[in-house]
Amino acid sequence: MLALRLVRGAHPAVQFRRLLVAAASAGTGFLLLCALGYALGHPEASTAAVLRLAWCLVPIAATVHFAVAVARTDPATRPRAGLAAIGLGPGQLMVLAAVSTAVSCTLGSMVALLFFLHLRGDLTGLPFDGDAAGFLAANQPLPLPATLTLLALVPVLASAAGAIVLRPRAQAPTAGGRPVRLGGFGGYGRSTDRIGTSTYGRFGTHANGDTQPPPAPKGARGTARQAPTGPQAPHNPHTPLPPLPTPTGLPWGAALLAAGLAVETYAGRGTHEGPALPGGLTAGPFAVLAGWALTALGLALAGPALTHLCGRLLQSVRPSALRLLAGRVLMEEATRIGRPLGVVCAVASGTYALALLHTGARPGIGPLTTLGLLLVAGCALATLLTAAVEARDARAGTTAALLRIGAPASTLRAAAALRAGTLIAVLTPLTWAIAQLAAMPLVR
Repeated sequence: MLALRLVRGAHPAVQFRRLLVAAASAGTGFLLLCALGYALGHPEASTAAVLRLAWCLVPIAATVHFAVAVARTDPATRPRAGLAAIGLGPGQLMVLAAVSTAVSCTLGSMVALLFFLHLRGDLTGLPFDGDAAGFLAANQPLPLPATLTLLALVPVLASAAGAIVLRPRAQAPTAGGRPVRLGGFGGYGRSTDRIGTSTYGRFGTHANGDTQPPPAPKGARGTARQAPTGPQAPHNPHTPLPPLPTPTGLPWGAALLAAGLAVETYAGRGTHEGPALPGGLTAGPFAVLAGWALTALGLALAGPALTHLCGRLLQSVRPSALRLLAGRVLMEEATRIGRPLGVVCAVASGTYALALLHTGARPGIGPLTTLGLLLVAGCALATLLTAAVEARDARAGTTAALLRIGAPASTLRAAAALRAGTLIAVLTPLTWAIAQLAAMPLVR
């Protein structure tokens, strides 16, 4: 009941993100039900039915990824002072986040079931009644256990993934008397201010924007107060900060990219035809699709390291203050932004390769494949935008401190534009080259 009240009383922007999760769940559930309808209408084509169901794994993964990103940015499930006193600790908030995610995904699955029954002709009184009756096997009874199992896949997987990501974690150790990461609830702990401030920053502000506490009163005899000791002692602003950790996924990402391209090239040399796949992808062996999957996974793993590299490039060769600020933020947010950015690059590469594959006299893709592509691309872009919102909220203290010391707002906007332009300039040619190499075995 508390989770439902939190869902109902959230901010409109949070409600919009939850509606997007419900829409993605509805699209994925509809694809799963269409695979079930094809299996009911074509009992002799068991291999094609299994392949259609296997292709639904990609939209399922995209939907679950987006649902977890929305759960991470939900302000109603973040730890706040005083909640533990009424029994809402990190564990209980994790459960609330999982329940909220399950509610959104279940709503989408219900919409998918209603639309599926409407297209089969089981529900009448609306436009397009029974327009897909032949394709969805309207003459066959719909098995209830299989239908409920398929519709429950997305809510169960999304809530379980959200609970795993948002599970309570121990506080990170300190470095030089200054916490490296404050809090420990699924990555929600506010990042320590690394851009010009520390725990009590260079300009006397705390990482969350609070002012520095007043000094302790002197003793009765006017003795000078002693500096506080222990982990609460303020960090010396002149002490050099520890270097930012470099993401370690670039070697693994490059290895998977090379392996995927090698598999595609080797499989493209064969003369045998692959199995009949949905969307008209029947022009080559099935191993080419496995190579595509490896290249997509390689791009997703290399995303944080590439984002970190873009930050370093911005700060090289006598940088200005604007380039230093933009590069430092990119390096700080490399993991948070780089992972969904790598997924977007992987989706763009696959979409471009698929467009090259279907040029000319090749048959076009079907409506269900189009729906799957739109669903995957939309979830990837929405996840990237959600991660950008999370990164903006995480550095709100830094932004407030810069504005208080007189930094113009136009400078901050220029830094954001410079970060976006650098990422586009570096990742667009790389994505295009990988897409060309991925499509080469099937285009020639």
